[in-house]
Amino acid sequence: MKKLSIIVPCYNEQETIDIYLQEMKQVEANMSLEFEYLFVNDGSKDDTLLRLKAAANQYTNVNYISFSRNFGKEAALIAGLEAVTGDLITVMDVDLQDPPELLPEMYEKIQEGYDIIGTRRYNRVGEPMIRSFFAKKFYQIINRISDTEMVDGARDFRLMTRQVVDAVLELTEVNRFSKGIFSWVGFNTYYISYENRERSAGETTWNFWSLFQYSLEGIINFSEAPLIFSTLVGLGSCIISMLAMIYFFVSSLLKQNQVPGWPSLVCIILFLGGLQLFCLGIVGKYIGKIFTEVKKRPNYIIEESHCKSED
Repeated sequence: MKKLSIIVPCYNEQETIDIYLQEMKQVEANMSLEFEYLFVNDGSKDDTLLRLKAAANQYTNVNYISFSRNFGKEAALIAGLEAVTGDLITVMDVDLQDPPELLPEMYEKIQEGYDIIGTRRYNRVGEPMIRSFFAKKFYQIINRISDTEMVDGARDFRLMTRQVVDAVLELTEVNRFSKGIFSWVGFNTYYISYENRERSAGETTWNFWSLFQYSLEGIINFSEAPLIFSTLVGLGSCIISMLAMIYFFVSSLLKQNQVPGWPSLVCIILFLGGLQLFCLGIVGKYIGKIFTEVKKRPNYIIEESHCKSED
């Protein structure tokens, strides 16, 4: 019997763990697979770890890893991928926004010869309008400026073969953007669409600012377009400044008066200074990524773990 490893990142999810396991146990009973659950506690500040310990004592196939602090979802994902032992691997959110009832259909598609069965939301019902608007714009922008295609509405919830996971683990960068990485490695992929679902309990820790920062990570990690843009902006500002200088020089000659000129001079200086700082900010962001990579710090630190395979 093949083993299905399920990676479940958790951050302050004490209210959802039991609900999630109840739903998953119903799915597990109807599938001819050996299930392995690996919860990754990403430095939660509530009773998430206590709930995971209780679940591990209750169910023989529930394991957990607990970080020493909050390292972020990307660290939780890579920790899970490195730890699981299944023939098939999937990543799920514990809040049940990833429908467990899709797993049988995803498994059927895997048996048809696909390497990755992804899921995508075909709508964003229940999500704030401004967040939906910017999410759609992000996918439009990233697909224009990046060679790696990313599917609008795609979730981390995907069923993968061991070959795919091994390929993902070969990418050892610290600055990770999983949606881009899963697309970059390629393989034969099929997407299943479903209607957006709201959380089963608790509150999301993802606000607009954190999602905005996450989108910037994706753009910087998978595109050099911002660097090209800053170069073009710098070139354009030089051309505009030269044209402005020619205009003021000719205007001064025609009027046969020396124009005071300080307002235009101040405007030009402020304009160029702002552009320079903007472009330096873009370049600095890339340099910061390089700085993080060369330090070679680990993606995460495990404080406590309970894995049956280790016993």
